[in-house]
Amino acid sequence: MEFLETMFLTFKVALLTTFILLCIGIPLGYFLAFYQNRFTPFLETLVSMPLVLPPSVLGFYLLVAFSPNNFFGAFLLEIFHLKLVFSFEGLVVASVIFSLPFMVKPIQTGFLNLPKSLFEAALILGKSPLVILLRVLLPNISRSILSGIVITFAHTIGEFGVVMMIGGSIKGETRVASIAIYDEVESLNYTLAHQYALSLFLITFVILWITFYLEKKI
Repeated sequence: MEFLETMFLTFKVALLTTFILLCIGIPLGYFLAFYQNRFTPFLETLVSMPLVLPPSVLGFYLLVAFSPNNFFGAFLLEIFHLKLVFSFEGLVVASVIFSLPFMVKPIQTGFLNLPKSLFEAALILGKSPLVILLRVLLPNISRSILSGIVITFAHTIGEFGVVMMIGGSIKGETRVASIAIYDEVESLNYTLAHQYALSLFLITFVILWITFYLEKKI
């Protein structure tokens, strides 16, 4: 029962994170690909930071920022009654921040690889930028979007450092599979640790295999 509860929570966090980042990644990737100004390199640096920043560093600063003892955390708790430290909501927010580049970068690259003539032809035909995005550009970067979704999901279910710092190991609320593996190893319960680890390994393998198969069909 505990195993199923932990796996369900793991996939719940990963699915929510992936959905939220898909909604953020498309407009952000579009902006970074097509709009260049003096602030764009700064924004791109912020987006890319989780790729090179140690998870414990990001997790620590998120823990400090979200703590009710500090201004931002106190503001969220007082105004929105939202506690992000050691809570499911905090786990999702932290996962969104840490996995941001894994969604944005493939989508941004997909936009950059499109021929400019595609956008220009649609403009000549009198299409609005929103219609061009939805009906012309997005269908042509379907592989990039699929890659972003899969990489984000796989990265989220395997993340350890950030989720440990923000969520801890509260059963049924923040104890995801990666944390459970660590806990079981510490308890010398290698059988259950193997069960969690093997499940994540097989699920990730199947997801990637299906993705590569579908990419051949698109």
